[in-house]
Amino acid sequence: MAGVLRVHGPAPLRGRVRVPGDKSISHRALLLAALADGTSAIRGLSAGDDVVHTLAAIEALGATVDRQADTVAVTGGDLRAPDRPIDVGNSGTGLRLLMGVTAGIGGAVGFDGDESIRRRPMDRVAVPLRLMGAVVEGTGDTCRAPLRVTGGHLHGIDYALPVASAQVKGAVLLAGLAAQGETVVRETLVTRAHTEEMLAAFGADVTVSDGRVGVRPGRLTATDVVVPGDPSQAAFWLVAASVVAGSDVTVEGIYLGPARNGFLDVLLRMGADLDIDPVSGDVRARHAPLTGTDVTPDEIPGLVDEVPALAVAAAVADGPTRFLGAGELRVKESDRIATVVSELSGLGARVEPLADGLVVAGGARLRPGRATSHGDHRIAMAAAVAAMAADGVTEIDGWGVVATSYPGFEQDLESLRA
Repeated sequence: MAGVLRVHGPAPLRGRVRVPGDKSISHRALLLAALADGTSAIRGLSAGDDVVHTLAAIEALGATVDRQADTVAVTGGDLRAPDRPIDVGNSGTGLRLLMGVTAGIGGAVGFDGDESIRRRPMDRVAVPLRLMGAVVEGTGDTCRAPLRVTGGHLHGIDYALPVASAQVKGAVLLAGLAAQGETVVRETLVTRAHTEEMLAAFGADVTVSDGRVGVRPGRLTATDVVVPGDPSQAAFWLVAASVVAGSDVTVEGIYLGPARNGFLDVLLRMGADLDIDPVSGDVRARHAPLTGTDVTPDEIPGLVDEVPALAVAAAVADGPTRFLGAGELRVKESDRIATVVSELSGLGARVEPLADGLVVAGGARLRPGRATSHGDHRIAMAAAVAAMAADGVTEIDGWGVVATSYPGFEQDLESLRA
């Protein structure tokens, strides 16, 4: 996407900031509200383009949406297949979860998106949905968009996730709401629990035990939702405060639930100076010397979206940091293993790719330069954080893609540097 951000560094960041509402929770709140009987009031929704596309999708499917100042009211009930394909933009989460929802309604629903979405594999969702009785037709061997889901007449399955993915788990559970019998998802590595938490909040018959989530069919009941701050966005400010001398930043109201705060554990292990309030969700970070660490495969599902930010912290840390078992990074908005290597290396970091991860040598003196987003919002913001620690002016091409998740990032940067 177009747009260039110029970052002058280094300059300390000081103050308080509230990041956009959690994107993962925002998607699920909208979808469950659309399925529920009655009207749900949702406050704090992410303002990013990804969630805007999901909001438009539920309207296309027949939900009624009333946008107010800081609240979106969604009246749900019986959804139907729209006359034209649904455009998910750049949102892989939105597409995968919508595939699960539409597998449970009658008729055929088409989906498409931008160039990035058309490269991303959807077979990991298509396979279990087909096992449940849906017809999923996509492009190529990995069922890429444009694709079509023809739903209805589903039956429950007992499905072991072949890859750790909260999106796949969520899609299968959402389809399970309309299936005969119980639908069970089993996982060996714990992933984000947003879907099962929110299913329970909307009155679903959901059971959770060690490595097992089950859901039985039934109607949902509308409920009000307050969306907390997105930890994946907070990570950029907390890393920036940790690596830029003189910084002291508090990010307010972050979601600190299970399988989402793993990046904080890694930063603490590296020596970051963090104060974490588990009640308010406020996290304060001050500049501190960091040391390298190993991020193990069992940690990756709980921090996979924060790896680009953590790689910046690793670049200036004393000693190497290894991110292991992170092959999922290759099928995000960009191949994040390749793009983290190329963009951080261009700014002075020493980063080497692994087949399923990264090795960051540490001890870098970051330098200004020119970076590109590769159409990936997290790569763009990681480059911006690296630029904050570099002595000079860095230009980041393709900055417009940040609007998919954090349209106010530049304004918040200016506020923290004022």
